[in-house]
Amino acid sequence: SILNTWKEFAIPAAVPILLNLSLICATLFLAPHMERPIFALAIGVMAGGFLQLAVQIPALWKRGLLPKPVSPLTALKDPTVRRVLKLMVPALFAVGVAHISILINTNIASFLAEGSVTWLTYADRLMEFPTALLGVALGTVLLPSLSAAFAKGSMDKYNALLNWGLKLIIAFAIPAALGLAFLSDALVSVLFQSKLFGPNDVVQTSNAVLGYSIGLIGLIGIKILAPGFYAQKDIKTPVKVACAALIVTQLFNLINVPLFAHAGLALSVGLGACFNSTILLCILRKRKIFTPVEGWRKLFMSVFVSSVVLCAILFAAQMQIDWAHLQMSWAMKMTILCGLIAVAGFAYLFMLFVCGYRLSDLRVKDVE
Repeated sequence: SILNTWKEFAIPAAVPILLNLSLICATLFLAPHMERPIFALAIGVMAGGFLQLAVQIPALWKRGLLPKPVSPLTALKDPTVRRVLKLMVPALFAVGVAHISILINTNIASFLAEGSVTWLTYADRLMEFPTALLGVALGTVLLPSLSAAFAKGSMDKYNALLNWGLKLIIAFAIPAALGLAFLSDALVSVLFQSKLFGPNDVVQTSNAVLGYSIGLIGLIGIKILAPGFYAQKDIKTPVKVACAALIVTQLFNLINVPLFAHAGLALSVGLGACFNSTILLCILRKRKIFTPVEGWRKLFMSVFVSSVVLCAILFAAQMQIDWAHLQMSWAMKMTILCGLIAVAGFAYLFMLFVCGYRLSDLRVKDVE
């Protein structure tokens, strides 16, 4: 958080790699030598956490930002510490709401067909990739800039930053959602299919991926819209909306689970996220924190035309390939998938260019 405030994004963004490497090393080298191999993953998590912290200490020290240890009583006397603790209370509820939703859905999945929890978990991993790539990354970059603009009273810049973030979502989250939907079979087959994860597992997991893809724009949108409140020290509003979204998600479960089983759980999460982001956007508009600037109509038309071409390419490819029963090497399947993604991505960007949309249209002036 300290590094992000000073617009040092590279190191904080890269440290999760250390956790992944730690888990992989624990699985490969430590688990075979333990009586209960599963404990190796717990050790890997702890080791990865310490590595993540250790790598960021030199960057803090270089900037002279390394925190100095003091007693808890001394820290509590500091008015800024008390202010942070006060802001943390509603934030803790926000984090808790997300975990409660996951806990409820996992519990429901455990009562469905055998394998439902696994199918849902693997689908969640695929959904998290574009969410982190677009939503988390943009939200991390936006928050310090929004906070600085608000502190200076520059609401025009504040509005411009929100417009910039939301335009990026429209331009890239929509094709990401469509790609996730049309390539769900391909992605699941290439990444997860094995002797213990057969064709039926591929189909069932891809159904859950499809459910998540419908709400991907909402899931990413929350990561952009919530900082619009956080930058103004308003933590309570996003928390209240998140609580309402939790209730809405479970109401959707009452309809979707009987119809679509485990895929219905994924669909409910996506629809709940869309509800969450829509309410946040409406509140920002009502409070006049966010006002759309020029260029939105051009963006919508360009993205619509480009998305139609993207869908046509992916649909045609999907109709020709049965990924779950494809008899070829993993390397060949990966090559075909990467080639298909490259062709579809190029076609989407080319059509944006044909429609007259340029990368310069997605830039915001005076972001620094």
